[in-house]
Amino acid sequence: MKDHIIGEDYELWDIVTDGPLATLKINAEGADNAKDKKWLDCGLGPDEYSKIQSCTTAKKIWDTLQVAHEGTPQVKTSIETLLYSQYENFAMKEGETIQEMYTRFITLTNELNSFGRIIPEEDRVEKILTRILTITWESKITTIQESKNIATLPLDELIGNLTVNVGDTP
Repeated sequence: MKDHIIGEDYELWDIVTDGPLATLKINAEGADNAKDKKWLDCGLGPDEYSKIQSCTTAKKIWDTLQVAHEGTPQVKTSIETLLYSQYENFAMKEGETIQEMYTRFITLTNELNSFGRIIPEEDRVEKILTRILTITWESKITTIQESKNIATLPLDELIGNLTVNVGDTP
């Protein structure tokens, strides 16, 4: 929804998140607020709409939806801490393919990203090569480390190199 609103009118997003601009405060309940509310209302199903129908401004709607879907700041911090712990302890499961592991890994790092915890690609590549793959992958890892510049190796290229010619087995 954020991208949709920003794509339509960036000032709308500012009003949604920060409330009416100083110059618009006089008209906060008028046309500008109605336009903002319309963009938020149109993207909601019946359950979400029932949570916000009494809200009078776009900011109140957005704040209500944020708490309903993301929780309070304390809950968000707890979730981020849990996700980062899962990232730190991430390991390839026995019998898991490279693609399955990669999908779980990307899902986890995307969730962290949504909470503002961005893990650089170089760190993710290094983590897979040195801490996630089991010892059975050692010869493949060594080959990749000797033939590629790990500092600039894209994650998807790493996964491609791990699966080339041998499938999902080392």
